[in-house]
Amino acid sequence: MIQLRRVGPDTFITVIDTVLDIYTEAMRPPTDQLTGRLAIMRNHATYPDFVCLLAESPDIVGFAYGFHGAPGQWWHDVVRRALQDQAGTRAAQRWFGDALEIAEVHVRPDYQGKGIGRSLIHAICEGRPERTAVLSTHDAPTAARHLYGDVGFVDLLTRFVFPGGYENYVIAGVPLPLPPQR
Repeated sequence: MIQLRRVGPDTFITVIDTVLDIYTEAMRPPTDQLTGRLAIMRNHATYPDFVCLLAESPDIVGFAYGFHGAPGQWWHDVVRRALQDQAGTRAAQRWFGDALEIAEVHVRPDYQGKGIGRSLIHAICEGRPERTAVLSTHDAPTAARHLYGDVGFVDLLTRFVFPGGYENYVIAGVPLPLPPQR
């Protein structure tokens, strides 16, 4: 049986190597990107209202984390500016003016397709004071993209390429609170 455990930055840092292993299994990034990803994760733990959910069975088999998005955070600034350029100041403010930014949601491949990702998304959004939740995912017909749409996320930007990158992403958002889990 999978149990979800809500943890803060201190506990997140103590399990960060396991979290990075799960990220690596789920995403299969180039090995040379892992040191940078680890640094990004450590930095995210310092952001305001950081929260992490661990899916345990009893070992950690999945995780999700996020924080309150704010000016001065790289992802927030880049994506908000792009949405503002494409859809206007009002849309950017509506989606990013008071947002939970979900930075990562990953489940070990052997545990995928069992509702763990869906439970993590619902749990991380539960009780949050923000108006919206936003995230990015590959702009392709992946299981993750399908899951986010099924939970209620809508596309805000498509075919978005982050500065210095080459892959297409979709930026998606959903008003909070989330609709009840099905």
